Amino acid sequence: METIILTGQTLTLDEVVLVCRQDAPVALSEEAKQNIIESRKVVDQIIEEERVVYGVTTGFGKFSDVVINSDECKLLQTNLIITHAVGAGEPFAREIARGILLLRINNLAKGYSGARMETVQTMVDMLNKGVTPVVPQKGSLGASGDLAPLSHVVLPMLGLGQAEYQGEVLDGAEAMKRAGIPTIELSAKEGLALINGTQVMTAVGALTVYDALQLIKVSDIAAALSFEAHNGVTDALDSRIHTIRPHQGQMDTARILKQLLEGSKNTTRQGEIRVQDAYSLRCVPQIHGASKDAINFIKQKVEIEINSVTDNPIIMKDTMEGISGGNFHGQPMALPFDFLGIAIAELANVSERRIERLVNPALSGLPAFLTKDGGVNSGFMIVQYSAAALVSENKVLAHPASVDSIPSSANQEDHVSMGTIAARKAREILGNARRVLAMELMCACQAIDMRGDKGMGVGTAPAYEAIRSLVSTLEEDRPLYEDINKCESVILDESLVSQVESNASVIEF
Repeated sequence: METIILTGQTLTLDEVVLVCRQDAPVALSEEAKQNIIESRKVVDQIIEEERVVYGVTTGFGKFSDVVINSDECKLLQTNLIITHAVGAGEPFAREIARGILLLRINNLAKGYSGARMETVQTMVDMLNKGVTPVVPQKGSLGASGDLAPLSHVVLPMLGLGQAEYQGEVLDGAEAMKRAGIPTIELSAKEGLALINGTQVMTAVGALTVYDALQLIKVSDIAAALSFEAHNGVTDALDSRIHTIRPHQGQMDTARILKQLLEGSKNTTRQGEIRVQDAYSLRCVPQIHGASKDAINFIKQKVEIEINSVTDNPIIMKDTMEGISGGNFHGQPMALPFDFLGIAIAELANVSERRIERLVNPALSGLPAFLTKDGGVNSGFMIVQYSAAALVSENKVLAHPASVDSIPSSANQEDHVSMGTIAARKAREILGNARRVLAMELMCACQAIDMRGDKGMGVGTAPAYEAIRSLVSTLEEDRPLYEDINKCESVILDESLVSQVESNASVIEF
């Protein structure tokens, strides 16, 4: 696989995914190496001149007024890491821990943090050789950055903590030894340079944004199958409606649904069966489109953040200064990640309403709960219950984390972002939404079978075949969780979308 060159300025969301999920190798650009070296020279000069600079020759937080002599600078940095590594909860998935390492390297590559070249190279080696720190998910306030979880990232570099290597969780020292990576001793400013920033929330959020962009495509496919199942009225997709309210997501969704349904004999025109559909079908362009616009906005914010400096103090090479600021504060990402959770939750909300319309005989005109022998068989009755439970949970999770703040460090840090909680919540919402959409795919295919397929659209036909290749029509009750798992698997591996795209060249998601 081609090596991804890190400059501190050009990293993309797709490259983040390649490193996190496919173990793409990384390397620092020559310019980045020079920037790191020059930045370190500034830190060395500050120490030599015994200048008072936060985190270099002073303590941290409330202890910023405590001056540290040059003999204690190294001990200060080590103590910073071991005392700040107080995370809680289950560890992040391997892909997220890799993302944290990657984003921190890219941050340091810009040359505003004062870390030594050998320290940054150690992190590069960990990524490339597969040493993945064990990082607890909880414990970050999102300002001053992700201090607690980032400290756990650093521990294995010092021969402490835990790391996963070749599928085994080991003591940090043992993992580094097996990978052939020497442990390091931190020098002045380096501890702070490694943990002051937003890389944990951004790694979680970046992967969630990527997955949300894929899930949007699935939500359109699921809605199109529900259109087929309900003999949906396609007049609501007329481009003339959407160009006079030209939100990009709305216009795109209407176009995509029309492309998916092109050639369908199951859909209808206004007045043939009914004048108009319920909102969960008729307003798909407006509902899905709003989530699309939100998620694309958040993607822009993520791609700014992954190429930004989030350290403090900022080392200015041109003026040989260390300037204290607030770039570690997670608020610029906390608000978008709260928005991300809300946008994804809405995809599940409307999907569950479409499921209800499919299983409810009063709304669908089909046998109750999509089963031929109701009473003996329950069919898809409890599928809707499960979907309702998931979307209800999402509504709780979608409450914004960023509206909360608890002062810390003796009120020196008196406003924090809770951005990491926002990102983690968005990721949990995404998992629930994916499950609901898997249920809709399954229910819509069952409803199409029960109503009688007169001929499906160019995009919905391959989607139907993708589901039916894994899950047969329900003739009598069987364990449905296994069917849902299979439907979810084609979302996770992106094969549903790829099958639709390869079989229907007119589709442009």
